[in-house]
Amino acid sequence: MPIAIEHIHHVRLTVTDVDRALAFYTQILGFQVLRAVPGGVLLTQGAFLLGLGPAPDPAAAPADDRFNENRVGLDHLSFQVADRAALEAAVALFDAQHIAHGEIKDLGGRLWVLAFRDPDNIQLELSAPA
Repeated sequence: MPIAIEHIHHVRLTVTDVDRALAFYTQILGFQVLRAVPGGVLLTQGAFLLGLGPAPDPAAAPADDRFNENRVGLDHLSFQVADRAALEAAVALFDAQHIAHGEIKDLGGRLWVLAFRDPDNIQLELSAPA
């Protein structure tokens, strides 16, 4: 019998600079600091928990590492927003903050998405129902 998963409890991202990532996720994406955790920080927004921390074994981390969705593991992380107007507001914020982003795309009339990247090049996306 398969495991009955109720929801995602949290996501932890390995980042190269916790302070830089913390500024991005709080100032741009509106996360709040829940608490410091060993080696990092736990953020929250609504019921979603996001951990940020350095590589668990810094000696094994590649020098000057950057996220690449073509490696095994995470492709992207998508955060839902209310509607297309929220996506358009995000575009204005990204432009004002000089954060590179894609165009708002219609995925078959059911979903709008806006791709962008965090300071470690982790591919992120905002999604809104169409």
